[in-house]
Amino acid sequence: MKKFLSMLMVASIFSLVACGPSEEEAAANQAAAEEAVNEMFEGLEEEMEATEEVAEEAATEGEEATEEATTEGEEAAEEAEEVPAEEAAH
Repeated sequence: MKKFLSMLMVASIFSLVACGPSEEEAAANQAAAEEAVNEMFEGLEEEMEATEEVAEEAATEGEEATEEATTEGEEAAEEAEEVPAEEAAH
């Protein structure tokens, strides 16, 4: 009976190993997984580049707005200086 059970266990172990993927299938699965990872990284790089471009545009717009505000502030200050000078002359 022990011999029969041992043979049955050995047969079941071989059948479990035989159910796994072959070397070719494992290599194909590995290649597909690597390709999927590469695609994800490429997508992430594209998103990062797009985000950097948006950030650069926002920074440029912010600098332009700051320059405009500074220019408007200077113009307002000049006008304020001119008004009292004219009133003092009258």
